[in-house]
Amino acid sequence: MKKIGVLTSGGDAPGMNAAVRAVVRKAIYHNIEIYGVYNGYQGLMEGNIKRMELGSVGDIIQRGGTILYSARSEEFKTEEGQQKAIEQLNKIGIEGLIVIGGDGSFMGAKKLTEKGYPCIGVPGTIDNDIPGTDFTIGFDTALNTIIDAIDKIRDTATSHERTYVIEVMGRHAGDLALWAGLADGAESILIPEKAEDFEQVVEKLKRGQERGKKHSIIILAEGVGNGTEVGQRIKEATQMETRVTILGHIQRGGSPTGSDRVLASRLGAKAVDLLLAGKAGRMVGIQNNKLVDHDIIEILSKPHQIDMDMYKLSNELSI
Repeated sequence: MKKIGVLTSGGDAPGMNAAVRAVVRKAIYHNIEIYGVYNGYQGLMEGNIKRMELGSVGDIIQRGGTILYSARSEEFKTEEGQQKAIEQLNKIGIEGLIVIGGDGSFMGAKKLTEKGYPCIGVPGTIDNDIPGTDFTIGFDTALNTIIDAIDKIRDTATSHERTYVIEVMGRHAGDLALWAGLADGAESILIPEKAEDFEQVVEKLKRGQERGKKHSIIILAEGVGNGTEVGQRIKEATQMETRVTILGHIQRGGSPTGSDRVLASRLGAKAVDLLLAGKAGRMVGIQNNKLVDHDIIEILSKPHQIDMDMYKLSNELSI
């Protein structure tokens, strides 16, 4: 290959810039022309594509968000939209595309690959909901953002002897809630993968109150329900003073952790290697600290699984 492209799509995640940097510099190292596609698949259809040099990715490894920007595109889901995208790539002579994003972004890469256009997916999402990889780019940073917020909330929860319900992101996956809950000693963790009896949550709160516990923290994954509604139900069932904090998009921002920077660099470089080896329709990932790649169509057909041993441990430690 003489020319390849890179785009970021879907929700931004800390470490995306580090992945873009790795793709650009790895390509240039191999004397390959590298082009950045701006504004995701929408920008791809519109031809918002620019050649990138070493200086294009200077001083971005520590920055959150994505310098290539991101956008949602309903048009790209259509046959006409996908054909537009391929025409723009062919116009420049780009022979392969690296897509950094989540499962929705991978669906786009899958469609292009099925039309004969080589794509490699790099998992970038704070939700950690992509099968075939232990971690996705951005998960570790978002987790640490949540932990920092919970630590601060616990201070005020203790001071005022309150129960706090903290709603975190994750879409339909409970990884952020589970890891944050275990790391911060939450009394209960509510995740989509495990339907916990609400009465058990209430019973645990009352049991703590009876032994003199002054405050409690409950972590709620957004895929389970609305934090405000859950907080109201707890208040009515326990008569405890209850507050709700919805962390929102603060979880998606910030400078990536060292782990995310290293992960992004490794995955981005691996994606270039796969294209240069003539592979297409693959997703890169990391399992047991080893880089792996999978068929992107096969991966998208598999359900995301959570570590239920961790969930069991969190219950055992929150008695």
